[in-house]
Amino acid sequence: MKKMISLLLLLLFYIACSNSLSGGVDPVNKNDKGLALRGYDAVAYFTEGKPVAGRAEFQHKWNGAVWQFSSAANRDAFTKNTEKYAPQYGGYCAYAVSRGYTADGDPQVWKIVDGKLYLNYNQEARQLWEADISSNIAKGDENWPKFLKKKPEHKN
Repeated sequence: MKKMISLLLLLLFYIACSNSLSGGVDPVNKNDKGLALRGYDAVAYFTEGKPVAGRAEFQHKWNGAVWQFSSAANRDAFTKNTEKYAPQYGGYCAYAVSRGYTADGDPQVWKIVDGKLYLNYNQEARQLWEADISSNIAKGDENWPKFLKKKPEHKN
């Protein structure tokens, strides 16, 4: 019964957060203030092994979002190697992307796999994603480009 309720909640969540695969999301999941990772320091996941709140005095604009860091050193490391530190799928839920929709990623629900940072919507989504990480990453990698907003074509 508990599993059935969980599946029903995930289905309702899917319906509420569903985006078509035809494209349409920003490349970085950000809050209403334009902050990526809700203001958490992307580099700290790798250097401290935990989410660490960033500070407004150490910020960097990249890929349509404001990224905050806990130190100037972390900000500088990010600016030198954004691809290393930025979360996969723009910080959207890795499980959702692997299933063909997008959902908010929670900076408190994360995992580093093969040197890449992945977020999930909640612990339940993370458990489902972790049930077959390699397959879910492969599906997410295939789906992710389909979600991005299309750039307008330039006519000559």
